[in-house]
Amino acid sequence: MITNRMEAAKKAQQLHRQNLQRSVEQRLQVARAKGDEQLIRQLEAEMKYIG
Repeated sequence: MITNRMEAAKKAQQLHRQNLQRSVEQRLQVARAKGDEQLIRQLEAEMKYIG
């Protein structure tokens, strides 16, 4: 029972990180299309932080 909860929590954590990465990647594409260098640097730093 505890193992199942731990596995579920780990999967949820992985899915959350993947969703964050996908969101930042989409925002980064838009920032690049607009040429917003400051936002690009900020989002690239966020990607490094997320992993």
